[in-house]
Amino acid sequence: MTAQQTQQDSQSLATTRPEHSLESPLSVHAMTVAYNRKPVLWDVDYDTPANELVAIVGPNGAGKSTFIKACLGLVPTASGQVEFWGQSYRDARSRIGYVPQRESVDWDFPVSALDVVCMGRYRKIGWCRPVTKKHKLAAMECLERVGMHDFAKRQISQLSGGQQQRVFLARALAQESDLYFMDEPFAGVDAATERAIVEVLRALKDQGKTVITVHHDLQTVPEYFDHVILLNMRVVAAGPVAVVFTQENLQKTYGGRLTLLSEASEAIARAASGRR
Repeated sequence: MTAQQTQQDSQSLATTRPEHSLESPLSVHAMTVAYNRKPVLWDVDYDTPANELVAIVGPNGAGKSTFIKACLGLVPTASGQVEFWGQSYRDARSRIGYVPQRESVDWDFPVSALDVVCMGRYRKIGWCRPVTKKHKLAAMECLERVGMHDFAKRQISQLSGGQQQRVFLARALAQESDLYFMDEPFAGVDAATERAIVEVLRALKDQGKTVITVHHDLQTVPEYFDHVILLNMRVVAAGPVAVVFTQENLQKTYGGRLTLLSEASEAIARAASGRR
C-alpha cells in the first residue's frame, strides 16, 4: 500500500463525502452487505441525528438487524464506510453500547443477573481484573433502573423473557455509552417491561444519548421515537417521525401489506391529532 493510499484510507467521511457530518453519532456511506453473494443491504447512506431516539422499521427480511451488525463490524460489508463521530468503530467503540436480540444469547450460561451487568463494566475495569465493589455498586444501580435490583443474584436461565431483556438493557446502561444500538428490545416482552424500556430510552435521551432501535410495532413508532429509518434492503426514507412516517412511505416500504398499513395509519392519525 502506498503512502497516498494510506492517507486516503485515513480520511474521514466528512472530508471525502461532505454530505456526512462529524457531529453525527453514526454515518454510513454506500454500505452494501451480501450473504452468499445475495445482497441483504444495498448502497445504504444514512446519518443519525444526535440525542434522538431512532427506530429502524421495515418488513421481515429487510435487513434491519443486519444493518446494526454491519455498523458494529459483527458481519462483513461488501462495500461502503461506517463512522462514529468521524471515527472508525475501533476508535469509538468505548462510546458505543449494544443490546442484541434475546434469541441470540445463551441463557443457560451459569451466571447471575449481576454478573451479566458487570460484563458491561469490563471496559472500565480492564480484562482479567477483579470486579471491585465500586463496579458492583454501579451495576446494581443499573439493575435498579430497569426494576431488576431484587433479582441480582438470580441465574439468568431462571428469569422470564422480559426479565432477561431488562438485564441485558442494564448491561448496556453499565457501559455508560453515548450511542446505543438495540435489536428489537420490545420483542416478546410483557407490558410492564415495555413501559420500563421506554422509560429508560427517554432517560437516556434526557442525558444526551442517542439510541438506534430495531422496532417491529408500527403503531407505537410515533409515541416512542423521534426519528425513523424506513428500510427495505435500501433506505426508503429517513427523518423525523412527524415528516417521514407517512402512509405513502410505509406503502413504499411494505408494499401491499394492508393490515400493517391500516394499523400504522391509525397511529399516524393519533400522533397528528396529538400535535394539534
